[in-house]
Amino acid sequence: MDIRDNITGLDHVGLPTNDMAKTKAFYERLGFSVLHERDNGGTQVAFLGRDGFVIEAYENGRAALCAGAVDHIALAVKDIEAAHAACVQMGLPMYQAEIQFLPFWERGVRFFILRGPNEERVELIQQL
Repeated sequence: MDIRDNITGLDHVGLPTNDMAKTKAFYERLGFSVLHERDNGGTQVAFLGRDGFVIEAYENGRAALCAGAVDHIALAVKDIEAAHAACVQMGLPMYQAEIQFLPFWERGVRFFILRGPNEERVELIQQL
């Protein structure tokens, strides 16, 4: 499957934070609500949504606290295996060579991260 046909749209934007409570309160004041929360091995993760737009906030204690602090953009795909194979075939640089799993949402997610031309992190993700 051609990668351009596999991508279905923006899944989320990743935002590191040093204060989850403050981050949630700020975005809740803007009309966002908590869609999903969990502790992921000591890192608090919250997905905040509004009108189909999702922010993945995660408290890792290493947030830059400056302009440009967004960590990654994530593009939703229909088939993570096909997306990964297409990116490997095209020779796209990756931060992670293998497909990863995280226990987010009801059944988890599978993803891998590309390295963009400006060192940006572009995550391709499939919610299971």
